[in-house]
Amino acid sequence: MNRKRRLEVWVGALTLLAGAMGSPVAFGAGPVAIAPSTMPRVGTISDRYQSFNIEMVEVTGGRFWAPYKQRSAAPVPAPAGAKSSVPAGMDPSLYRYRSPIDLANPRLRKLAAALGPAYVRVSGTWANSTYFQDSDGPAPAQAPEGFGGVLTRQQWHGVVDFSKAVDAKIVTSFAVSAGVRDANGVWTPVEAKKILAYTTSIGGSIAAAEMFNEPTFAAMGGAPKGYDAAAYGRDFRAFQPFVKAAAPEMLILGPGSVGEGRPLGDMPGMHMIRTEDMLTAEGPGLDVFSYHFYPAVSERCAQVGSVAQTTPAAALSEDWLSRPDRDEAFYAALRDRFAPGKEMWLTETGEAACGGNPWAADFIDSFRYLDQLGRLAKRGVQVVMHNTLASSDYGLLDEDTLAPRPNYWSALLWRKMMGTTVLDAGTSPSASLHLYAHCLRGQPGGVALLAINADRTASHEIEVPAAAEIYTLTAKDLMGTTVELNGSELKLGADDALPPMTGKPTKAGQVEFAPASISFLTFPAAGNASCQ
Repeated sequence: MNRKRRLEVWVGALTLLAGAMGSPVAFGAGPVAIAPSTMPRVGTISDRYQSFNIEMVEVTGGRFWAPYKQRSAAPVPAPAGAKSSVPAGMDPSLYRYRSPIDLANPRLRKLAAALGPAYVRVSGTWANSTYFQDSDGPAPAQAPEGFGGVLTRQQWHGVVDFSKAVDAKIVTSFAVSAGVRDANGVWTPVEAKKILAYTTSIGGSIAAAEMFNEPTFAAMGGAPKGYDAAAYGRDFRAFQPFVKAAAPEMLILGPGSVGEGRPLGDMPGMHMIRTEDMLTAEGPGLDVFSYHFYPAVSERCAQVGSVAQTTPAAALSEDWLSRPDRDEAFYAALRDRFAPGKEMWLTETGEAACGGNPWAADFIDSFRYLDQLGRLAKRGVQVVMHNTLASSDYGLLDEDTLAPRPNYWSALLWRKMMGTTVLDAGTSPSASLHLYAHCLRGQPGGVALLAINADRTASHEIEVPAAAEIYTLTAKDLMGTTVELNGSELKLGADDALPPMTGKPTKAGQVEFAPASISFLTFPAAGNASCQ
């Protein structure tokens, strides 16, 4: 065989191999071409897919995760006689008292409304032991026996008003502490009944609720000592018929478990109850299968050990970005066994458990934020609720100034571009370039492509068949809070006006994505039949 013929055979073999593997031919092939007009439909997501949490302790006031950085203002003292409100087994020094959040704040409402429609979940560990003061009189200085905090009518009215103002339907959970249990230790709807009735009386509604927050770690969340899967099943069998009688339109979410797909560590007081055992004990009755996900535990909870920790060096790695897949697969398998056909909702997630790491507020976390949304939409998860809107280091907004953080700008672009029909973006030319496609929001036939270049040093390219608009997020410092859109810093204008989120025209042909960049490309005239 002559030299020319050997080369032809070698190239042909590479072509066949690449075709079998579903990847591009590296030898002389150039950038991978995408085809927005023919990208196939993968599935759909809720129009409220991107949602957020406001912790119950933010609404009532209480001790939540203390910030890492020193604040110029002195810490707010807790009211005289107030209970600790620190979860069982946790170090009180990890927390700082916060006054109740002002849900009527114009900036907060304007920025939240820009992300709508959404769900706002008012829950969290502290909700498990919150007493509802069902009168217009002054709240007690101290929570009644069996409870850790007090929610007033005025505060809950504020939640309902906020929900309406920003088009965010309410999701919540209920108390399970000693204060709601009968003589036999069984859960009763004494608190749930009051909140549901009051909500209705003021013209509000609760769209969905978990029985309580994170039953996998029930003891830490305020459940009675010795609480186990059998107790959970017994409680659920009391909860489910109550809800169907008192609030038949409210979806029952559950179980809201956390930490099993990737263990979060072994903190004191955190004995885990397996979700499989709880689902076996409770029987049927869920409307939606819900779970929580944190890829790691923050520095605040370093006592869990290094296995559950992470570092900024790992923030763009495939191991870090792919972690949502593993947890979703774990809980989806349980859903398929115990609640087949039910939707999956991720009702609490963030950069790291225990309030986020110091870099959760920096641009470097936007890669995780958007990549997680892209991954889980392809896997069929219907709703993803970020923790939190405006509290601690993982908040979308700074808790003191309510100024947008990088993840807020990422959320705003997702809301602007990514519609509810999920498409298959095709094969990426590099493992570091993550591609996700949806129908373009508000544009029949249009397609939006999200391209995340998680490579810190190398650019990657794709070939596009038509003109497009490109919106690229970058930062001069990945570990900073300043983010630029197409080279211009994103910040609020006069009277908290949002900046114009305008794209840069790009012609058909090769499009290059810079190292450590996030880009949205829009093809309004793609003519994709799945997007009509």
